Amino acid sequence: MRKASIERKTTETRISAIVDLDGTGSYDVRTGVGFLDHMLEQLSRHSLIDLTLKAEGDLHIDFHHTVEDSGIAIGQAIAKALGERKGIRRYASHHLPMDGTLTRAAIDVSGRPYLVWKVGFTAPRIGDFDTELVREWFQAFAMHAGVTLHLETLYADNNHHVAESCFKALARAMREAVEIDPRQKDRIPSTKGLLAG
Repeated sequence: MRKASIERKTTETRISAIVDLDGTGSYDVRTGVGFLDHMLEQLSRHSLIDLTLKAEGDLHIDFHHTVEDSGIAIGQAIAKALGERKGIRRYASHHLPMDGTLTRAAIDVSGRPYLVWKVGFTAPRIGDFDTELVREWFQAFAMHAGVTLHLETLYADNNHHVAESCFKALARAMREAVEIDPRQKDRIPSTKGLLAG
C-alpha cells in the first residue's frame, strides 16, 4: 500500500494532500489557482499517481505561497508513500514533446534533493499566473520528495507549452522511477543499502 496523506497548515496556507503511487491517474485538485490546478491534473494523469489536493491560501496577496506550499505537500506525501524506497526502479528520464516545445526530465528518486533548472520563459505571465512560480513549485517538490531532478526545455513555441511540458515530463519520469521493479522488488536499489538524504 504505497499511499500517504499530508496535512500542512501555516499562517499563509492550509493544504491537504493524498497520493497513491500505484493508482490510475485519478485526481481531485482544488487550489484556487486555475493554472496550477491544470498543471497538477496533468502531473497526476500522466504519472498514474492518484492525487487529491485541497489548498486554501492567501491568494489576496498573490499565488506564491499556495504554489510553493502545494509543491512541499505533494513532495512530502510522495516521500512518505515511498517509505524506504524498496524495489523502485529509482532512475528515469523522458523527453516530452508538446507541439513546438520539447522538454527533458531526468530523475533519481535517491532521497537526496537537488534541482537543476534549465527552463526559460519569454513572458512574465501565463494569463494571471507568474511564470517564475513554475520553478518555485519544482524546487519545493524536489526538496521535499527527496529527488534529484533535472529539467531542461530544449526549444519552445509558447510559454504555456513550456510550463505544461515540464509537468508532463516530470510525470512520465516519475511514473517509471517509482514503479516496482519485479527483479528487485524486495531490495533497495543502492549499494549503500538505503536511500536517504
